Amino acid sequence: MSKELQNFGSVEIPVTEAKVWAEKYRRAPGSDEDEKNKITGYLIPLETLKAVLGNPIDAVRAYKGINNAGEQVLFFVGTKLDEKGIYRDVFFPANEIENEGDVVYDATRPCPPNGDPDSPF
Repeated sequence: MSKELQNFGSVEIPVTEAKVWAEKYRRAPGSDEDEKNKITGYLIPLETLKAVLGNPIDAVRAYKGINNAGEQVLFFVGTKLDEKGIYRDVFFPANEIENEGDVVYDATRPCPPNGDPDSPF
């Protein structure tokens, strides 16, 4: 892993700390949605993660968007660290769809409504 990403610390955090982070987000002002409809997470299919991670990349960047069904989603783009220390977006041809260009990876679903009602988040 590059030095730049290592500066973020461990990739593991205690659930107790994650609860604090989630609560901070829920209370944060300036949301582009009203509190009742605020997206607090995304369900990410394993197939999506495997597809993006199956490419020769150094990291993954997640972008927010609104899909054709009007749902807020994340889509994922692989990145490669360049000689200047910048993670540049890189794109690869489709493996599963008929497409004349490169692809990004999606299939995420917003939470709510796709969340776990028993989750502490």
